[in-house]
Amino acid sequence: MEKKAVHFGAGNIGRGFVACFLHEAGYRVIFADVVDALVDSINAKSSYNVVELGTKGTTQKTITNYTALNSKTHEAELIDEIAAADVVTCSVGPRILQFIAPVIAKGIAKRSLDKAPLAVIACENMINNTANLAGYIKDPKNTSADDLADHDKKTIYANSAVDRIVPDKKGEPTLDVQLELFYEWVVESAPFTKAGVSPPEIGAIHWVDNLDPYIERKLYTVNTSHATAAFYGYNRGKATIHDAMADASIKESVAAAISETAAFIVKKHGVSKEEQDAYKNKIIDRISNPNLDDSVKRVGREPLRKLGRHERLIGPAASLAEEGMTTDALMAAAEMAFRFQNVEGDKESAELAKIMTEKNADEVVSQVCGLESSHPLYPKVKAVVEKVQADGRE
Repeated sequence: MEKKAVHFGAGNIGRGFVACFLHEAGYRVIFADVVDALVDSINAKSSYNVVELGTKGTTQKTITNYTALNSKTHEAELIDEIAAADVVTCSVGPRILQFIAPVIAKGIAKRSLDKAPLAVIACENMINNTANLAGYIKDPKNTSADDLADHDKKTIYANSAVDRIVPDKKGEPTLDVQLELFYEWVVESAPFTKAGVSPPEIGAIHWVDNLDPYIERKLYTVNTSHATAAFYGYNRGKATIHDAMADASIKESVAAAISETAAFIVKKHGVSKEEQDAYKNKIIDRISNPNLDDSVKRVGREPLRKLGRHERLIGPAASLAEEGMTTDALMAAAEMAFRFQNVEGDKESAELAKIMTEKNADEVVSQVCGLESSHPLYPKVKAVVEKVQADGRE
């Protein structure tokens, strides 16, 4: 019987990263999305190409055996597909998980207990991505007490860490996707082991017992460096990440920020300094790749989320401050993030500008960064906010 996967989010990451690897593992992929034109475009073509951009050239893969459903207008069909699927994945962004949860819950409720458990793997850039999705799915608004009784017999939730840069694509819109050659897809195996079930056979996935070191290494190295380059680049008038990293002072600031996060990762997870330094240097090379011509505005978007308590800047800085370790470079990056205001096409940057204008520094630090006034990082972040606010009044 043909293996089947339902993937929520048919954008570049969904088509180019997740669906590509599902296709290579022999799955028929059913995309679920709410953008009418995108769904129609996918259904109008029997294949699309994934172009991998390396520093020394490109490779191309052709993806087939897929279809797409509009989750707004074809919910009943989508529920049936989820009930019959082997795997459900998603790449919709952290804020959208709550909106895809209801239909997933309905699909699980309709699923037969005779089938093997459905593997649910979220691919959002956040800690405990799948656990967050599971929380929405199991919410009483979406799953009744009766359905919840056998829910865990029908479903296995596994957190993941994903790492692949998918830059803006220039020119006319097509289904084809361009992304970097490097990738990492790490998924926890413990939920499957606990259930006595083999995990899905997906060759691209690296299954691990403990996901935490991989999640924090990725979030606090790749995402921290990428965001830092974007925020500095935007404030220095650079158009792309490559342009930003070609500026020696910005590159130095990025390296300094992830040197601080490296100290946190080494201390917390017992990774050797040499190993983390090698990883750090590899990330600097990756985001400097001239073939990944990615906009600083795209990479920097959603600054409110990226300034959150457990996100790529404040998260590691808070942990370092608790240990009495230096956070100067991360605070400088946070300053650049607080200056990422009123950027065209990004609602959060406009909301950040409004908050910075209407709130005092204490309110900003509490609301945006989620820090308590007693936290050792609090006065440093407050000083950054006061500096940005003072500059805004001049």
